[in-house]
Amino acid sequence: MPSHTINAPGLQSGLIGSRPDTIYLDHAGTTPYPTSLIRTYSKDLTTNLFGNPHSASPSSTLSTSRIERTRLSALQFFKADPQHFDLVFVSNATAAIKIVADCFRDYCRSSNQTGFWYGYHADAHSSLVGAREIASQTHYFHTDEEVEVWFHSRSKPRSNGDSPVDDDDPSIGLFAYPAQSNMNGRRLPQSWPSKLRHGNRTGDIKYSLLDAAAYASTSQLDLSDAGSAPDFTALSFYKIFGYPNLGALIVRKAAAHILKQRRYFGGGTVDMVINGPSTTQWHAKKEGGGAGLHEMLEDGTPAFHSIIALEHAMATHKRLFSSMDRVALHTARLSNGLYGRMTGLAHANGRKLCTIYKNPTSTYSDPQTQGPIIAFNLRARDGAWIPKSEVEARAICNHIQLRTGGVCNPGGVAAALGLGPEEMRRNFEEGVRCGGGVDVVDGRPTGVVRVTLGAMSSQGDVEAFVRFLGLFVEREVEQKVRDEECDDEEEEAEEEEEEEEEEEEDEVVVVKSCRNLKEFMNDGPL
Repeated sequence: MPSHTINAPGLQSGLIGSRPDTIYLDHAGTTPYPTSLIRTYSKDLTTNLFGNPHSASPSSTLSTSRIERTRLSALQFFKADPQHFDLVFVSNATAAIKIVADCFRDYCRSSNQTGFWYGYHADAHSSLVGAREIASQTHYFHTDEEVEVWFHSRSKPRSNGDSPVDDDDPSIGLFAYPAQSNMNGRRLPQSWPSKLRHGNRTGDIKYSLLDAAAYASTSQLDLSDAGSAPDFTALSFYKIFGYPNLGALIVRKAAAHILKQRRYFGGGTVDMVINGPSTTQWHAKKEGGGAGLHEMLEDGTPAFHSIIALEHAMATHKRLFSSMDRVALHTARLSNGLYGRMTGLAHANGRKLCTIYKNPTSTYSDPQTQGPIIAFNLRARDGAWIPKSEVEARAICNHIQLRTGGVCNPGGVAAALGLGPEEMRRNFEEGVRCGGGVDVVDGRPTGVVRVTLGAMSSQGDVEAFVRFLGLFVEREVEQKVRDEECDDEEEEAEEEEEEEEEEEEDEVVVVKSCRNLKEFMNDGPL
């Protein structure tokens, strides 16, 4: 039986922009890219001339052929048959989501409909949530069970007041959800698009939008069954390969007609444009005949250098890791081990150090239900929450890179922390922001600490992070020493004040601990 451990010699030492002692634990943001990828891509650029694809010159036709070859390779990477799917290159998953939402709005306008219905899941990334502002009606699904009940019901859910409601239900709808929560890594059912398409329902709510950005970074996105695949799939390549900064919208051709009614056009997506008074204005859009739907949606000059880099990225990934299935097993093993170690950390009085926000239906040893993400907060010996900013600051001091805050998942964080809408608004007024701000309000955390593993993660990374967490564990002997030091605290404080007054004109700042690192950083360079 093959090993689930990925062992590419010299891999971690060959990461661009990393130090040998860096522990990188933010693979959900982007995974690091190997030097071998940059070398092969650089050699390609220095031995070939790639021109703007919108021309017939040799350099342009070379770019065009490489773009189309990469497009087919990307579809193959996700096991998507070009006969049933097309791939549109975009800047990232968010751009792909926005294209779909804009096209649904324009489709309704072209058919004289009042707008479209939009349903989204509680685990949705902020980019999925944002599409609700374009819809005429919205519905927020709090749980998986609510989604399943909806699939089997005979009536369409009514708007819950998230947006204006028209007297008549829209005759077209879009249901969006993530394949994996980017907050805690739990994986949602991949059977939903098929149930939505073929199950009993009323109205025309039959299109699905899958955010696969987090899921595809460490697992095989399998679109081999066109009948059960999502109508629209959004993803980011840099989360899988590290480079280039590129994304994709994969469209099931059976649903492509929705996107063909987009009103905006840019260079490269039209065959003829006539300017002039409104009575004479006219344009002929490309129909996506020979090359496909992407001709109608890739506005302007495609990011041809990045697309060419993607071809090298896929080849490098295969050489290093063999397959996404192997990556999935590797990261599942590491995350399961880390989860077990974290749950075992406790203070001398028995209080657990880590409060981990894991969905009860997921298991870290099972890649079908859980991805390699751990969201948590730390508690002190007395039960007080240790500020997430302190955890991050001390992590930086120990060369550990992770993420803290709301991680762009408002529903997931609110559910994990038990925060209702009023409390979220109150926290905002108190200064809480998605990426930072106040750590604790009314004795409750406002965000999480998140660590994510990837193909390049190792057992050494896990061991190093566990040792780091050990810095927050209070042992009995440490508590006794702390109590003794507190007896002389006032006297020492007075002496320090006198010394500070004497040295005020020639102040030298010494950071003895990472506890207040961010405060020093905010004051300027040391």
